[in-house]
Amino acid sequence: MKQPNIVLIMCDQMRGDCMGVAGHPDVQTPYLDSLAAEGTYFPNAYASCPSCIPSRAALFTGMSQERHGRVGYQDGIDWDYPNMLPQVLSRHGYHTEAVGKLHVHPPLRRCGFHNLTLHDGYIGFYRRPSLPTRQNQLYGDSYLRWLKDRYGNATDVNDTGLECNSFIASPWVYDSMSHPTNWTVTESIRFLEKRDPDLPFFLMTSFVRPHPPLDAPSEYFDIYRSRELASPAMGTWEDFSHKAKDYEGLYDSPYGTKNDKLKQDAMIGYYACITHMDHQIGRLLQALYREEVLEDSILIFLSDHGELLFDHGLFRKVQPYQGSIHIPMIVRVGKNLFPGRTQIPISRDLVELRDIMPTILDSLNLPVPDEADGQSFFPSLFGETGFDREYLHGEHSGGEISNHFIVTPTDKYIWYSQTGEEHYFQLDQDPKELCDLIHDPGCGERIDCLRGCLIEALKDREEGYSDGISLIPGKKPVFKLTNISDK
Repeated sequence: MKQPNIVLIMCDQMRGDCMGVAGHPDVQTPYLDSLAAEGTYFPNAYASCPSCIPSRAALFTGMSQERHGRVGYQDGIDWDYPNMLPQVLSRHGYHTEAVGKLHVHPPLRRCGFHNLTLHDGYIGFYRRPSLPTRQNQLYGDSYLRWLKDRYGNATDVNDTGLECNSFIASPWVYDSMSHPTNWTVTESIRFLEKRDPDLPFFLMTSFVRPHPPLDAPSEYFDIYRSRELASPAMGTWEDFSHKAKDYEGLYDSPYGTKNDKLKQDAMIGYYACITHMDHQIGRLLQALYREEVLEDSILIFLSDHGELLFDHGLFRKVQPYQGSIHIPMIVRVGKNLFPGRTQIPISRDLVELRDIMPTILDSLNLPVPDEADGQSFFPSLFGETGFDREYLHGEHSGGEISNHFIVTPTDKYIWYSQTGEEHYFQLDQDPKELCDLIHDPGCGERIDCLRGCLIEALKDREEGYSDGISLIPGKKPVFKLTNISDK
């Protein structure tokens, strides 16, 4: 029998709670819900370093941030990993294709894919006129070339007037089929139709949305405009007002906006982008069925990280709260694969992006590279034991908001490395993190335990955050580790 096909459907900046299957009161995701109904949904899925580049490094290498070294966001650093997932699959006879967003450096690096049909969205770093021509988005981005051919050379992806990190929302100004979300599926379908039928394939369909700009076609805005949307999470513990003042009035403020109308518009735009993407995923699923490969394929849906969406007065990502670090993850195994094994609907294993590579390779009986330290959760899809992660260490470096967290299936400890500020949440009882129990004497023993896990995780790090006994605040953060850990 031919090896299973792998279809990795990835999006950017989608919260883990923004699906019907996750119980969201507003967001409509009928195709993702259908995927979950026939597959396995992971409610405890996380990004351990919640921004685009480190998350994608974990996904492609199977390594934790301590191993791949990306502990913050920084463009312009070469992706020189020797055993990325597409490379490994290509070596073992897979026809590999990436459509949409990769966000690697240099931008045209294939990472082992036989072909790239690229669209990374609008990334300012790669729009600088001082860049070498081949690194400029206007040169190498397949979608931008296609859009200019369709509407004229002056056309650009941001013609709606929105910025790629802003809470400002407005519908797409061109026809729906020219939207990057539609284009990504169109090109994915084109691959399915032109692939080598004698080879198993790995298709990565990678959406830029719901990452801003919040610019879905207008019909998707209409779905949410008349609804009374649930309010963002806002407990009794947080006070970001003194920090927000430095960004007040800015269209890309990491603290969002105080304007209730703009806030409502942003939520409408964000949910519209998700439902728009969901419908295009439905279009891809129908193409897989039409090409008679759906039941011979393993489908994985996930996001690189989440979106705070005004929870606790915050916007965007990198912060250690659930909106930012909790991601959607669904896996569907085709019915023609692994006869005699039945998928379970929900796995509560604590999984992370680093686990995707080992899981895929395990499902194909291929060896996992020695440097990968993720775990395969493939047996978990069938209710089998073996996955044993008790907690996950996560972090994000970036000035005064540099942070670390220890998360388990039931609770979370947070430490801000520059100030020493701590938080503790019991997620099983308080999933929206409304009540900080860091000073609750009844939680002291548990907090000490999780703090000890973080002390151990950081004790050999070059920043000096831990001496093996205590956490040490105020040390200089870095964006990329040079002393890569062998843990």
